[in-house]
Amino acid sequence: MSVKNGLVSLSNLTTMENLSTEEVMALIKRAQAHKSGTAEFNLPKQTFASNLFFENSTRTHHSFHIAERKLGLDVLEFDAQASSISKGETLYDTVLTLCALGVEVCVIRSGVEHYYEELVNSENITCAIVNGGDGSGQHPSQCLLDLMTIYEEFGRFEGLKIAISGDLTHSRVAKSNMMMLKKLGAKLYFTGPAAWYSEEFDAYGHYANLDRILPELDVHMLLRVQHERHSSGEVFSKESYHRQFGLTEERARLLKPTAIIMHPAPVNRDVEISDNLVESPQSRIVQQMSNGVYTRMAILEAIMQKQNEIKQEKNLKVVGASISGAISSNLETIV
Repeated sequence: MSVKNGLVSLSNLTTMENLSTEEVMALIKRAQAHKSGTAEFNLPKQTFASNLFFENSTRTHHSFHIAERKLGLDVLEFDAQASSISKGETLYDTVLTLCALGVEVCVIRSGVEHYYEELVNSENITCAIVNGGDGSGQHPSQCLLDLMTIYEEFGRFEGLKIAISGDLTHSRVAKSNMMMLKKLGAKLYFTGPAAWYSEEFDAYGHYANLDRILPELDVHMLLRVQHERHSSGEVFSKESYHRQFGLTEERARLLKPTAIIMHPAPVNRDVEISDNLVESPQSRIVQQMSNGVYTRMAILEAIMQKQNEIKQEKNLKVVGASISGAISSNLETIV
């Protein structure tokens, strides 16, 4: 991965751990350029992308689709239920097939954590892999659109006080965001049920009482309660969760006027956040969704940038080999 002339080139995007702060800032600024309409990007030839979603999705799936279309990519539709996956084909063999057909980038969401490792480590998988979410693991494109939204608001990360609140253990959003926000210099707090907090978060911030820290916050980032990933543990009614851990209207009044409210969505209104706050003046939830398109355009552009570099290197090797062969042949003739 590298940054050249403000453009990032990425072989794959599977986890935020693989991105430097320089690359993150370049992606944010490129996304802003797409949003303002000042970015130009021309594909050298017809390019195919495919979105393989094995978990339900509205925002991520459709914003990748729109980003692909805005960039001029041809989108090969993929329906998991209508594919050979239903016949027992593995994800690896499905991606191998798509690569053989000419697909150059696969955006994949799977309930299996680290599903991408087998794909990116295979010499036979030639298409780029973009992780659209892996179980409770990582969600890099959501992290980048969150970062873009924060940067638009404050123009910096250093010194910002940010609380990530809710179902921490099961949230890939929390895990991606805490890694990069820490690198960028933000001070992190974690709030929510103690049963959904684990020691892995200690390296990035600390567990706090929400009511005590609200007046200090610049960003309050809420997380959905992911019932589909709960096998056991503490159970709350909607009312009790909202009362104990949610952003109620009473709690929102404790926020600074300059503080913003964020949520990756889908939102459970009156659970993690009061219904009246979802579209309030301090909320950036709708803006996050809009920014998702431009962030994903920047990601896909970076992927295609790398693909083009690889093709150019191969072409140079072919030309070099041809020249070398011709020289050798001429020398033999002279001798």
